[in-house]
Amino acid sequence: MSTRVPQGHTWARQVKEEDEEEDPLDQLISRSGCAASHYAVQECMAQHQDWRQCQPQVQAFKNCMSEQQARRREELQRKKEQASAHR
Repeated sequence: MSTRVPQGHTWARQVKEEDEEEDPLDQLISRSGCAASHYAVQECMAQHQDWRQCQPQVQAFKNCMSEQQARRREELQRKKEQASAHR
């Protein structure tokens, strides 16, 4: 009895457009204006493999996102006030 090693499949995976869509989290970060800080965290983590050594980058990203969220809250509040003034 001979032992055969099973062969892998021979069909190529069809790439669909939805497979090429950007990750929703990446989209959110890009729209936030904090992408550079986010990439700095990723680069630091890739280099050091230790989040503790990346605290300055993590803090800068956190600050950027906090500022963006505050701006977004203010914008939503203004829109809400404008909508209620038009009633």
